[in-house]
Amino acid sequence: MCGRFALIHTAEEVEAYFGVVGVEAFPPRYNIAPTQPVLVVTAGIPREPGSNLPQRNVQLMRWGLLPSWVKDTKDFPLLVNARAETAATKASFRSAMRHKRSIIPASGFYEWHRDKDSKQSQAYWVRPKTAEMVGFAALSENYMNPDGAEIDTVAVLTTQSNQEFASIHHRMPVMLESKDFERWLDCRTQEPRHVEDLLVAPAQGVFEAIPVADLVNKVANSGPEVQSRVEPKTFEVPTKSAKDDDYGQASLF
Repeated sequence: MCGRFALIHTAEEVEAYFGVVGVEAFPPRYNIAPTQPVLVVTAGIPREPGSNLPQRNVQLMRWGLLPSWVKDTKDFPLLVNARAETAATKASFRSAMRHKRSIIPASGFYEWHRDKDSKQSQAYWVRPKTAEMVGFAALSENYMNPDGAEIDTVAVLTTQSNQEFASIHHRMPVMLESKDFERWLDCRTQEPRHVEDLLVAPAQGVFEAIPVADLVNKVANSGPEVQSRVEPKTFEVPTKSAKDDDYGQASLF
Protein backbone atom coordinates (compact mmCIF):
# COMPACT_ATOMS: atom_id res chain seq x y z
CA MET A 1 0.00 0.00 0.00
CA CYS A 2 1.00 3.65 0.07
CA GLY A 3 -0.05 5.71 3.08
CA ARG A 4 2.64 8.42 3.11
CA PHE A 5 5.03 9.85 0.56
CA ALA A 6 7.29 12.84 -0.02
CA LEU A 7 7.96 15.41 -2.72
CA ILE A 8 11.23 17.16 -1.99
CA HIS A 9 12.23 17.99 -5.56
CA THR A 10 11.71 21.54 -6.79
CA ALA A 11 8.94 22.92 -8.99
CA GLU A 12 11.47 23.30 -11.82
CA GLU A 13 12.45 19.64 -11.51
CA VAL A 14 8.79 18.60 -11.59
CA GLU A 15 8.25 20.62 -14.77
CA ALA A 16 11.28 19.12 -16.49
CA TYR A 17 10.60 15.52 -15.51
CA PHE A 18 6.87 15.45 -16.26
CA GLY A 19 6.79 17.83 -19.21
CA VAL A 20 4.49 20.41 -17.65
CA VAL A 21 4.59 24.18 -17.10
CA GLY A 22 3.12 26.53 -14.54
CA VAL A 23 4.08 24.62 -11.39
CA GLU A 24 4.18 27.18 -8.62
CA ALA A 25 7.14 27.06 -6.25
CA PHE A 26 6.50 25.02 -3.12
CA PRO A 27 8.54 24.06 -0.05
CA PRO A 28 9.84 20.50 0.26
CA ARG A 29 7.10 18.20 1.55
CA TYR A 30 8.65 15.43 3.62
CA ASN A 31 5.55 13.78 5.04
CA ILE A 32 2.48 13.91 2.77
CA ALA A 33 -0.58 12.21 4.26
CA PRO A 34 -4.08 11.25 3.08
CA THR A 35 -6.65 14.08 2.69
CA GLN A 36 -3.86 16.60 2.02
CA PRO A 37 -3.57 18.35 -1.36
CA VAL A 38 -1.10 16.67 -3.72
CA LEU A 39 0.32 17.64 -7.09
CA VAL A 40 -1.21 15.64 -9.96
CA VAL A 41 -0.30 15.46 -13.65
CA THR A 42 -3.16 14.89 -16.10
CA ALA A 43 -3.55 14.75 -19.86
CA GLY A 44 -3.93 18.18 -21.44
CA ILE A 45 -6.00 19.41 -24.37
CA PRO A 46 -4.60 18.01 -27.65
CA ARG A 47 -2.42 20.60 -29.45
CA GLU A 48 -2.11 21.24 -33.13
CA PRO A 49 0.50 19.17 -35.02
CA GLY A 50 3.95 20.69 -34.72
CA SER A 51 3.18 22.61 -31.52
CA ASN A 52 5.91 22.63 -28.88
CA LEU A 53 3.47 23.40 -26.08
CA PRO A 54 3.09 20.67 -23.43
CA GLN A 55 0.06 18.41 -23.66
CA ARG A 56 -0.08 17.77 -19.93
CA ASN A 57 -1.64 19.76 -17.13
CA VAL A 58 -0.76 19.87 -13.46
CA GLN A 59 -3.07 20.70 -10.57
CA LEU A 60 -3.68 20.10 -6.88
CA MET A 61 -6.09 17.36 -5.81
CA ARG A 62 -7.14 15.89 -2.50
CA TRP A 63 -5.45 12.57 -1.77
CA GLY A 64 -8.41 10.26 -1.20
CA LEU A 65 -10.63 9.44 -4.17
CA LEU A 66 -14.37 10.01 -4.11
CA PRO A 67 -16.34 8.41 -6.98
CA SER A 68 -18.80 10.80 -8.61
CA TRP A 69 -21.77 8.62 -7.61
CA VAL A 70 -21.19 8.83 -3.84
CA LYS A 71 -24.12 10.51 -2.11
CA ASP A 72 -22.94 10.75 1.49
CA THR A 73 -19.19 11.10 2.02
CA LYS A 74 -19.57 10.40 5.75
CA ASP A 75 -20.56 6.82 5.01
CA PHE A 76 -17.92 6.25 2.33
CA PRO A 77 -14.37 5.07 3.12
CA LEU A 78 -11.33 7.11 2.17
CA LEU A 79 -9.90 5.55 -1.01
CA VAL A 80 -6.23 6.41 -0.70
CA ASN A 81 -5.08 3.39 -2.75
CA ALA A 82 -6.58 1.37 -5.59
CA ARG A 83 -5.56 -2.22 -6.33
CA ALA A 84 -4.16 -2.31 -9.87
CA GLU A 85 -5.41 -5.86 -10.38
CA THR A 86 -9.08 -4.89 -9.98
CA ALA A 87 -9.23 -1.15 -10.76
CA ALA A 88 -10.66 -1.69 -14.24
CA THR A 89 -13.65 -3.65 -12.93
CA LYS A 90 -14.32 -2.34 -9.41
CA ALA A 91 -17.19 0.15 -9.26
CA SER A 92 -15.22 2.73 -7.28
CA PHE A 93 -12.42 2.97 -9.84
CA ARG A 94 -13.81 1.66 -13.14
CA SER A 95 -14.72 5.06 -14.59
CA ALA A 96 -11.47 6.71 -13.51
CA MET A 97 -9.42 3.83 -14.92
CA ARG A 98 -11.07 4.37 -18.28
CA HIS A 99 -11.32 8.15 -18.42
CA LYS A 100 -9.15 9.84 -15.76
CA ARG A 101 -5.76 8.20 -15.40
CA SER A 102 -3.18 10.54 -13.88
CA ILE A 103 0.31 10.67 -12.34
CA ILE A 104 1.42 11.85 -8.89
CA PRO A 105 4.97 13.30 -8.78
CA ALA A 106 6.96 12.02 -5.80
CA SER A 107 10.47 11.70 -4.47
CA GLY A 108 9.70 8.40 -2.75
CA PHE A 109 7.31 6.86 -0.26
CA TYR A 110 7.17 5.43 3.26
CA GLU A 111 6.21 1.94 4.26
CA TRP A 112 6.05 0.05 7.54
CA HIS A 113 7.18 -3.48 8.22
CA ARG A 114 4.89 -4.78 10.96
CA ASP A 115 6.04 -7.67 13.07
CA LYS A 116 3.05 -9.84 13.94
CA ASP A 117 4.61 -11.50 16.99
CA SER A 118 5.88 -8.41 18.80
CA LYS A 119 3.22 -6.08 17.30
CA GLN A 120 5.95 -3.54 16.63
CA SER A 121 6.75 -1.80 13.36
CA GLN A 122 9.73 -0.33 11.55
CA ALA A 123 9.26 2.57 9.13
CA TYR A 124 11.20 2.79 5.86
CA TRP A 125 11.83 5.64 3.44
CA VAL A 126 11.82 4.11 -0.04
CA ARG A 127 13.39 6.09 -2.88
CA PRO A 128 15.25 5.53 -6.17
CA LYS A 129 18.95 4.87 -5.63
CA THR A 130 19.66 7.63 -8.13
CA ALA A 131 17.59 10.12 -6.06
CA GLU A 132 15.55 10.88 -9.19
CA MET A 133 11.83 11.58 -9.14
CA VAL A 134 9.12 8.96 -9.57
CA GLY A 135 5.62 9.08 -10.98
CA PHE A 136 2.93 7.11 -9.15
CA ALA A 137 0.26 5.72 -11.44
CA ALA A 138 -2.94 7.30 -10.15
CA LEU A 139 -6.67 7.61 -10.76
CA SER A 140 -8.58 10.88 -10.47
CA GLU A 141 -12.22 11.81 -9.99
CA ASN A 142 -14.10 15.08 -9.88
CA TYR A 143 -16.64 14.99 -7.06
CA MET A 144 -19.51 17.43 -6.60
CA ASN A 145 -20.91 17.98 -3.12
CA PRO A 146 -24.68 18.19 -2.62
CA ASP A 147 -24.27 21.96 -2.25
CA GLY A 148 -22.65 22.17 -5.69
CA ALA A 149 -19.02 22.58 -4.62
CA GLU A 150 -16.53 20.58 -6.71
CA ILE A 151 -13.43 18.80 -5.46
CA ASP A 152 -10.77 16.95 -7.45
CA THR A 153 -9.68 13.75 -5.76
CA VAL A 154 -7.04 11.12 -6.49
CA ALA A 155 -5.86 7.63 -5.42
CA VAL A 156 -2.53 5.83 -5.88
CA LEU A 157 -2.51 2.51 -7.72
CA THR A 158 -0.70 -0.29 -5.91
CA THR A 159 0.46 -3.73 -6.97
CA GLN A 160 2.16 -6.82 -5.56
CA SER A 161 5.63 -6.00 -4.29
CA ASN A 162 8.75 -7.17 -6.05
CA GLN A 163 10.83 -9.81 -4.32
CA GLU A 164 13.29 -7.52 -2.57
CA PHE A 165 10.57 -5.27 -1.13
CA ALA A 166 8.19 -8.08 -0.11
CA SER A 167 10.00 -8.56 3.20
CA ILE A 168 8.81 -5.07 4.22
CA HIS A 169 5.28 -5.12 2.77
CA HIS A 170 3.35 -7.20 0.26
CA ARG A 171 2.07 -4.14 -1.67
CA MET A 172 3.81 -1.14 -3.21
CA PRO A 173 2.86 1.77 -5.49
CA VAL A 174 2.90 1.35 -9.27
CA MET A 175 5.71 3.64 -10.43
CA LEU A 176 5.72 4.56 -14.11
CA GLU A 177 8.83 5.07 -16.20
CA SER A 178 8.99 8.43 -17.96
CA LYS A 179 8.77 6.75 -21.37
CA ASP A 180 5.33 5.42 -20.38
CA PHE A 181 3.80 8.69 -19.16
CA GLU A 182 2.19 9.53 -22.49
CA ARG A 183 0.59 6.12 -22.96
CA TRP A 184 -0.73 6.03 -19.40
CA LEU A 185 -2.30 9.48 -19.64
CA ASP A 186 -3.83 8.85 -23.06
CA CYS A 187 -7.38 7.84 -22.18
CA ARG A 188 -8.66 8.71 -25.65
CA THR A 189 -6.93 5.90 -27.55
CA GLN A 190 -5.53 3.69 -24.77
CA GLU A 191 -8.17 1.60 -23.00
CA PRO A 192 -7.45 -0.03 -19.62
CA ARG A 193 -6.53 -3.29 -21.34
CA HIS A 194 -3.91 -1.44 -23.38
CA VAL A 195 -2.03 -0.25 -20.28
CA GLU A 196 -2.27 -3.37 -18.13
CA ASP A 197 1.41 -4.11 -18.78
CA LEU A 198 2.36 -0.91 -16.93
CA LEU A 199 0.71 -1.97 -13.67
CA VAL A 200 3.67 -3.87 -12.28
CA ALA A 201 6.20 -3.45 -9.50
CA PRO A 202 9.47 -1.71 -10.38
CA ALA A 203 12.49 -3.80 -11.30
CA GLN A 204 14.67 -5.03 -8.47
CA GLY A 205 17.74 -3.01 -7.61
CA VAL A 206 16.19 0.34 -8.58
CA PHE A 207 14.98 1.44 -5.14
CA GLU A 208 16.51 1.48 -1.69
CA ALA A 209 14.65 1.13 1.61
CA ILE A 210 16.15 3.27 4.37
CA PRO A 211 15.07 2.55 7.97
CA VAL A 212 13.80 5.73 9.64
CA ALA A 213 12.47 6.69 13.06
CA ASP A 214 8.85 6.68 14.15
CA LEU A 215 8.75 10.47 13.66
CA VAL A 216 7.12 9.87 10.29
CA ASN A 217 4.11 8.31 12.02
CA LYS A 218 2.87 11.77 13.00
CA VAL A 219 1.73 14.19 10.28
CA ALA A 220 2.91 17.12 12.40
CA ASN A 221 6.50 15.97 11.85
CA SER A 222 7.12 17.43 8.41
CA GLY A 223 10.83 18.25 8.33
CA PRO A 224 13.83 16.44 6.79
CA GLU A 225 14.50 14.64 10.06
CA VAL A 226 11.75 12.12 9.21
CA GLN A 227 14.04 10.75 6.49
CA SER A 228 17.16 10.38 8.63
CA ARG A 229 18.57 6.86 8.63
CA VAL A 230 18.42 4.94 11.92
CA GLU A 231 19.39 1.48 13.03
CA PRO A 232 16.44 -0.82 12.32
CA LYS A 233 14.59 -2.15 15.32
CA THR A 234 15.21 -5.61 16.69
CA PHE A 235 11.80 -7.05 17.33
CA GLU A 236 11.43 -8.92 20.59
CA VAL A 237 8.48 -11.15 21.38
CA PRO A 238 7.16 -10.50 24.92
CA THR A 239 7.80 -13.46 27.20
CA LYS A 240 4.94 -14.97 29.13
CA SER A 241 5.05 -14.96 32.90
CA ALA A 242 4.04 -17.89 35.05
CA LYS A 243 0.90 -15.93 35.92
CA ASP A 244 0.03 -15.64 32.22
CA ASP A 245 0.38 -19.41 31.86
CA ASP A 246 -1.93 -20.00 34.83
CA TYR A 247 -4.63 -17.89 33.23
CA GLY A 248 -4.30 -19.89 30.06
CA GLN A 249 -5.23 -23.19 31.78
CA ALA A 250 -8.49 -24.45 33.17
CA SER A 251 -8.75 -25.13 36.89
CA LEU A 252 -10.81 -27.63 38.85
CA PHE A 253 -10.81 -25.47 41.99
